[in-house]
Formats: sequence, structure tokens, C-alpha cells
Amino acid sequence: MENIIKREYDNKGNVIYYENSDGYWNKRDYDDNGNVIYYENSNGYWSKRDYDDKGNEIYREYSDGSWYKREYDNNGNLIYFENSYGKIISYF
Repeated sequence: MENIIKREYDNKGNVIYYENSDGYWNKRDYDDNGNVIYYENSNGYWSKRDYDDKGNEIYREYSDGSWYKREYDNNGNLIYFENSYGKIISYF
């Protein structure tokens, strides 16, 4: 059996939808800078992401309810990390 793959792209060439012959699919949304801001697949998994104005990922949330957030200084150095499991790290 031939493995058939379907892909759809946005006007910037980013893959926004993928499907294979087994029925697995995933889809993505992007911000204006080409960063993935939403991902979902046929297994029920999804994630959401936020970025600062320099393109650093500052927040991610998962379909299981877990999340993490990060903060960066003006030079793009990671200075703070926190997650839904109670882990907090300050880098200064």
C-alpha cells in the first residue's frame, strides 16, 4: 500500500496541515514571524505558544494542562523559568 501524504501550506510556505494514509494528521498556526503558536494532532494532543517581541518563546501550554513560562533580558538571555509542576529557577 502506498503511503499517501497530504500537505497544505500558508502563503509564507509554512506547513499548516499534514495528513498521511494511516489517518494521522496535524495542523499548525503561525504568528507573523513564522513561529508556531498552535499545534494539534489527531491523537488529541495540542500545544499553544507565546513569544516576546524578539522571538523568544515565553509561554507554552499543553493539552494535559501543564505549562511553562520564561523571561528573558534585553540581550535574549534566559533569566527566569517557571512551570506548572512548581519548578522555579531564577538565573540572576
